[in-house]
Amino acid sequence: MSKKILICFGTRPEAIKMCSLIHELKKDATYLIKVCVTAQHREMLDQVLEFFEITPDFDLDIMKANQSLNELSGRIFIKMDAVLSDFHPDLVLVHGDTTTSSVCAWAAFNKGVKVGHVEAGLRTFDKTSPFPEELNRQITGRISDYHFAPTIISRNNLIGENVLESDIKVTGNTVIDSLYWAVDKLKNNYKNETIVDLEATLDFTKKIILVTGHRRENFGEGFLNICKALKQIAKDTSVEIVYPVHLNPNVQKPVIELLSGYSNIHLITPLDYPSFVWMMMQAYLIITDSGGVQEEAPSLGKPVLVMRDTTERPEAVTTGTVKLVGTNFQAITQNTKELLEKTALYEKMTKAHNPYGDGQATKKIVEFIKQKLG
Repeated sequence: MSKKILICFGTRPEAIKMCSLIHELKKDATYLIKVCVTAQHREMLDQVLEFFEITPDFDLDIMKANQSLNELSGRIFIKMDAVLSDFHPDLVLVHGDTTTSSVCAWAAFNKGVKVGHVEAGLRTFDKTSPFPEELNRQITGRISDYHFAPTIISRNNLIGENVLESDIKVTGNTVIDSLYWAVDKLKNNYKNETIVDLEATLDFTKKIILVTGHRRENFGEGFLNICKALKQIAKDTSVEIVYPVHLNPNVQKPVIELLSGYSNIHLITPLDYPSFVWMMMQAYLIITDSGGVQEEAPSLGKPVLVMRDTTERPEAVTTGTVKLVGTNFQAITQNTKELLEKTALYEKMTKAHNPYGDGQATKKIVEFIKQKLG
């Protein structure tokens, strides 16, 4: 009888990092693979699924405007219970740090199902930063039976939490696998309407700065400082700032109020995955509070300024591919201008080694699963 594996995710970043694993697992008929999405991010999730040609078997459709984390968690628990009872998997795979990941893992544990955690072992050791992601990671790590750590540091974090070394596999990060797949497709003349529009809108004679921001801990004063810094950069330098604005009202309100009306600041709707990869390829540098971008951009040779005070990805800071600037006005503006003006500093960041893998993470994960499940 085939071993049953249920792969669960709910947000766009999770989908990007899990789709390559879904395709790799489905190559082996020994396993019955089903995909469950919570649709924690509905529209952005669907775009990624379409690009990677994935059709979910279970869609919990739990997205609801302005729901609290507790309400979100409760709805996932209830709907996951039904999925687990219907499919009876031998293994549930979850990813990273979302509410979807931690709750799906917990629901599986309550049903006596083994859990594998992709992108395991990342830690800041500050449960409020990033919030709620750090604690989600720790909870998922405590529940999981198998741990797919992207780096040696991640593995060591898990060993420090008394996880058996035999249950850990260092794999690199699956986001690099997906990125290389997307870059190949783009280099083979893939285009969509969004890319065509951006090509017509942006002035490519200028250096392009790509900005993303969505972290809960930056809501309020943090985003006000970010916007003020971006406005100052737009005034003081000859650049094009491209900012796909997250749909959360806590992001949209300050960004639109403070950054509208500037000819070299382009506030656009969130980009689908291939358009975002294309935009990263065009960017001179990237300013972000995203975790995934800290891993992706170095593979493209792009320096990253991270608008967070802590990161669960210290490898990038150590190797010099990213720099933490927090939401401090002075730090954001000064570090951006230095990268724009100092060629040696810029090239040092672009040529630093990317610690997050070589595009072989999915194969290493599948080999480990076969070893454990038989």
